Amino acid sequence: MDSSASSADAGRPVAARDRDGEGRARNARPRDGLGRPLPYGAQGVERQPEGVVRTPERTVAEAQELLDAGKPFHAHEVFEDAWKSGPQEERTLWRGLAQIAVGLTHSARGNLTGGVRLLRRGAGAVDEWAAASGRRRPHGMDLAGIAGWARELAAEVEADGRTVDAGARAPRLRGRTP
Repeated sequence: MDSSASSADAGRPVAARDRDGEGRARNARPRDGLGRPLPYGAQGVERQPEGVVRTPERTVAEAQELLDAGKPFHAHEVFEDAWKSGPQEERTLWRGLAQIAVGLTHSARGNLTGGVRLLRRGAGAVDEWAAASGRRRPHGMDLAGIAGWARELAAEVEADGRTVDAGARAPRLRGRTP
C-alpha cells in the first residue's frame, strides 16, 4: 500500500480524473444553469465548449442569449474565449465583460460579497477599456450602459443582501439595460 494513503482509505476506489482529448484534466460533471457542479449522472445544462474562436459579433450574440436564459456562468465562458483568442488590444474589454458575467453568477448563487466585487471590477475594466480606446460602442455594445448596470446591481445586492434572478436581471449588451 502507498505510504501516503491512510488505512481509512484502504479498499476505497480511486476516482479517475476526467481528461479531454489531449489528456488535460477537465471536470466532466454536469452543471446547472449557474455553473454549479451536479452529481455525476444528473441532468445538467449543456456546457459551453472551451477555446472557441468567434467573431466579436457572434460572441456578443451568444453571450446575450445565455444571459437572457439565466446562464451568466456560461456567458462568462463565451467572453473568456474572446478574451483569450481575440486581439490583444481588446483583452481588457472581454475580461471585464467576463467579470461582470461572473459577478452576476455569484449574485445569483448567493455569494453576494464576491458578486459585488466582480460586478464593480468588471465595470471598471469596461470603463477603462472604453476610455483608453476612445470607443463607447464596440461591436454594437453599449459600454456605458453595461458598466452602469453592473454598478447599480452591485449597489442593490450590497444594500439588500439578497440573491438575484440571473435571467430577470440580465444586462442588455447592445441596448437599454433593465
